[in-house]
Amino acid sequence: MTADQIFKVWVKSNMQLGEEIHVIGNWFILHFTENNGFAFGFEFGGRVGKFILTSFRIVAVGFIAYFLWRMIKQNAPNGFTLSLSLIFVGAIGNIVDSVFYGVIFDYASLFHGRVVDMLYFPIIRGTFPDWFPAIGGNPFLFFRPVFNISDSAITIGVFIILIFYRGFLKKF
Repeated sequence: MTADQIFKVWVKSNMQLGEEIHVIGNWFILHFTENNGFAFGFEFGGRVGKFILTSFRIVAVGFIAYFLWRMIKQNAPNGFTLSLSLIFVGAIGNIVDSVFYGVIFDYASLFHGRVVDMLYFPIIRGTFPDWFPAIGGNPFLFFRPVFNISDSAITIGVFIILIFYRGFLKKF
């Protein structure tokens, strides 16, 4: 979470919204964007919705913390607790943005901040073949989402649990 916050503050303090720094050609780009909602920029009902979403995130992290504590007490497999820890710290990293960044960077009140995203990997660019139904001839880009270190921690934690610990989860 510390690296995530340091990186976010650096991006927010040194880049303009929408600015890009090509780190490795067109393959790895720092692209400064802010996410007002949740996954993929989906929003939830204006100011009130933003407050509810941020509050929900805090409650959800409380449940994750409790579940993590229980798993540690029950000697759950180390890989499972590590994965759950990744999800926990990733969620906290994004909550910090939502709760405090509006106040710290002087653009919104408490609980109304935007999550800073900057990691962009447009790995494959191309065009759909003309014969492809409905989207033939249109541009194609894989991997389009812009994300942050906290998002990565959450995603990695979830994938590890789904791949290696599905059976363990069935006990609950």
